[in-house]
Amino acid sequence: MDPKQLARQMIAFNKSCFDNNFNAISTYQEQTARFVNKVLEKVPLFPEEGKKAYAEWLNTCKDRCDEFKNSVDENFKKMEEFYKETQ
Repeated sequence: MDPKQLARQMIAFNKSCFDNNFNAISTYQEQTARFVNKVLEKVPLFPEEGKKAYAEWLNTCKDRCDEFKNSVDENFKKMEEFYKETQ
């Protein structure tokens, strides 16, 4: 087998694994956030400032996860282009 073809297949496999795991983790985080939001709505003792801080923290985490995903996708794309050019 051609080493370049093998490298392309390995990149595709790793990208697929990353995408599947990232999507699973994102789904878990979204479900956990919904659960925590419902709990916070029911707890009268939790201060409004705390709810706002939690919402900001949650948005920041989501933004950073999106940035990480975009960065990884961009690097996978660069690797794919590198091996396409060297055919």
